[in-house]
Amino acid sequence: MNFPEGLLYHPEHTWARIEGGVATVGITDHAQRELGEIVYVELPKRGRALAFGEVFGYIESSKSVSDLYCPVAGEVIETNSGLDDKPEAVNDDPYGEGWMIRIRPAAGSDTSRLIGAAEYAKLVEPV
Repeated sequence: MNFPEGLLYHPEHTWARIEGGVATVGITDHAQRELGEIVYVELPKRGRALAFGEVFGYIESSKSVSDLYCPVAGEVIETNSGLDDKPEAVNDDPYGEGWMIRIRPAAGSDTSRLIGAAEYAKLVEPV
């Protein structure tokens, strides 16, 4: 499985890439593999304030429907509207084209509860 360095991972299988004061968020490679073929993604409206760990939407696959957990507190400034027509982008490229939301982190937003790639890999990969 693919767990890029430089991302921060939430134990509920979302990731955040923080660049230039903006956090791009999506689900991990592990999560998309477990879910199977993604058929629908429900994302929040622009302007919505989210708390750390809050459910920000859901993802539907051929197997199940799962909640999406926010790895960074802040305001949604953009959603990936491309997922409306092509939700399978989450399967094809979860860390690129399959991103879900962009957040402006809240002042003092704490990322200390997130983990790095090596720790996330230990969390999800069998020993």
